[in-house]
Amino acid sequence: MDGDPVVEPELDFFSLAFPLPYRVAFIVILAVWGWGLNLQFLHIRKIDVPSLIRYPGRSSPTQLPHHHSTYRLATLLSLNSALSILTFWFLTRRDPKRVIDYDWIPMTNLAVTAALFVLPLRRLSVSHSGRRRLLATLRRVSVGGLAEAKDGKFGDILLADVLTSYAKVLGDLFICLCMFFTRNGSATDRPDRGCGGTYLVPLLLTIPSAIRLRQCLIEYLRVRNSPFKESTGWGGQHLANAAKYSTAFPVIILNAMLRNADTNGTPTMGLYRAWIVACLLNSLYSFYWDVAKDWDLTLFAEVQKRNSPDHPFGLRRRLLIHKPVVYYFVIALDLALRCTWMIKLHPRLNTISDFESSIFLIESCEVFRRWVWIFFRVETEWIRNTSTGLGVGDILMSNFNTRNEDEEYVD
Repeated sequence: MDGDPVVEPELDFFSLAFPLPYRVAFIVILAVWGWGLNLQFLHIRKIDVPSLIRYPGRSSPTQLPHHHSTYRLATLLSLNSALSILTFWFLTRRDPKRVIDYDWIPMTNLAVTAALFVLPLRRLSVSHSGRRRLLATLRRVSVGGLAEAKDGKFGDILLADVLTSYAKVLGDLFICLCMFFTRNGSATDRPDRGCGGTYLVPLLLTIPSAIRLRQCLIEYLRVRNSPFKESTGWGGQHLANAAKYSTAFPVIILNAMLRNADTNGTPTMGLYRAWIVACLLNSLYSFYWDVAKDWDLTLFAEVQKRNSPDHPFGLRRRLLIHKPVVYYFVIALDLALRCTWMIKLHPRLNTISDFESSIFLIESCEVFRRWVWIFFRVETEWIRNTSTGLGVGDILMSNFNTRNEDEEYVD
């Protein structure tokens, strides 16, 4: 049983076996494993990620690479969650009443997971310097702050971009807490996505995009207040990037209005059409930016650049990750995963889009998309840095400056 929550308000099979708090913890832990894989693969490809994000390097060549520390933390988080969920299954045996009554077990697991990120358990968790750096970055990014390039601006941007893909996961975390602290509520009951009010959760979903929007405006003001440099231009690319993040707001707002209208039984055709237009704009604009700006590929450039004999069609001269076919596959994958909302346009698929298992799958797909995106975004930043000798963060999006592309991408 994993049906429509309106028709079947009781706990579904998926929620009995995998309650919402465990789903949140699972995706967070997945992110740690994913970051470790990012670091390891890019290290193999001779891309120095710590230097790009201004993270302290290893003081001795005998010290283990950074991805080993990440794997150590991921292993500890995984073991803790595995022990927790096995205990939960043993005590509840998929009995709905027991699942609801024992909600303190998965919530304790969430608390321990958070503690392992912040407590100074040097040998078991994050190192002292790494923990301090992570917390400082989170504090700065959480209010839309942005470090200077020399202090790790790229790391701030990378983290904030990741948070946009975790917006729904953050919303689920709030729902867990809201249901847990609600009188007669339970964090392991069927998720009440209206907990706290009709528009509170949608408002929380806008925060990651608002953070990136503010960062873009900070970058724009920095460029405007600095002496003009040909490499940075007048800052228009940052306004264009801010506009991209602003397209997420209509999608979230209209989706909330549609849910409210469905509940009240009011006509929704106009809202539905507006939501489709908003989703299309957000998905296609974001996809264009991924390919053309974040990855500096020439697929959407003018014909002469796109068909240049110096590089494979639609790509660029320097490809550090893999062969061209991998780049084409990732471009197609990025577009497909940017458009997962389209399942709601299909009459049959729309009926299952609100299943808890479907929501979890869509959230996982977005996290996977962002994980893949990181490889190519970091590669692009490395190429911009190593090809010109300028500092990390001094070179902006390729199509907005006036340098010859052949000078930027050299072997």
